[in-house]
Amino acid sequence: MNINQLCKKAYETAKSKGWHDEPRETGTLLALIHSEVSEALEADRKGDSENFAEELADVCIRIFDLCGAREIDLENAILSKMEKNKGRSYKHGGKAY
Repeated sequence: MNINQLCKKAYETAKSKGWHDEPRETGTLLALIHSEVSEALEADRKGDSENFAEELADVCIRIFDLCGAREIDLENAILSKMEKNKGRSYKHGGKAY
């Protein structure tokens, strides 16, 4: 299954469970992604590697759901961005992080 198929599947699952019965703002969907990132951070801080991996999966599922709902070609966006990143300077011009 490719990334865009995962996006479609994540959206269809969320829709079937009622999460798209009403239109959802992009900001709301981004906040849900952020909450999953925060949960991954907490799992990592606690040294819970199993839950950390699960929370990272939740991050991806939320992103896939957003892209499925908005019909975003995430696979192409990722490939394009990775190619662009190859041309960036070391640490993007001296950034600390």
